[in-house]
Amino acid sequence: MLTLLRDGARNADVARQFNIPLGTVSHWKHADRATRGECPGRTPPPCPRCDGDLDSPAYAYLLGLYLGDGYIIQNRAMRSPSLSITCDESHPGLMDECENAMRSVFPNNSVCRVRRKGCRDLKLYSMHLWCLFPQHGPGKKHDRTIALEPWQQAIVDAHPWEFIRGLIHSDGCRITNWTTRLVAGERKRYEYPRYFFSNKSDDIRKLFTNALDRVGVEWTTLARGSDPFNISVARKASVALMDTHVGPKH
Repeated sequence: MLTLLRDGARNADVARQFNIPLGTVSHWKHADRATRGECPGRTPPPCPRCDGDLDSPAYAYLLGLYLGDGYIIQNRAMRSPSLSITCDESHPGLMDECENAMRSVFPNNSVCRVRRKGCRDLKLYSMHLWCLFPQHGPGKKHDRTIALEPWQQAIVDAHPWEFIRGLIHSDGCRITNWTTRLVAGERKRYEYPRYFFSNKSDDIRKLFTNALDRVGVEWTTLARGSDPFNISVARKASVALMDTHVGPKH
């Protein structure tokens, strides 16, 4: 049958000759042409890292988002794996920044927003996700080792603020604390801002604090119960640096 199709026989004639459905003949012909590299269609988009010109600042930001609130999945129904970054609906500006970063890193791919309860998943499909995010693996991130590849570390070292912003925009926040002091017999209230980053993964927290060290931001670890999941930035000069380069979620 394939010989007839390769010689130019019409699908309908082959279907009648062998008494099989026309759709089956069409499928077999397409599969045969694909196997021999003759299937028409557009060329698959190049890998942003291996074949293209990777937007390093956008990637550093997207990597921070992925390590915080991102995940990659692939099931039998999908030909390509999907990357999803979960963003709270109360931060539309953050969603816009996330989408812009995804489009910059994957210029040949579409980005969509999937509504979930109280949040949106910003999603794209690409066969090159495994190359761009080698930290993907089975199970939760804090249950496995998270280490950057040398090429990723080079990008983070070159663009530490973008990486920090991505981590803060995913698993961090800027809050205002307050305290009272007795001044000249009168108790006065003082407010001061600080940044928090919370993540169960020791490795991801270490990546965050290493980046803070690189840009000169002082930080401390605060235990939640007996678990040191929180990184705090409270010193005035360090908060000012964070305000300049990161700022609150919006």
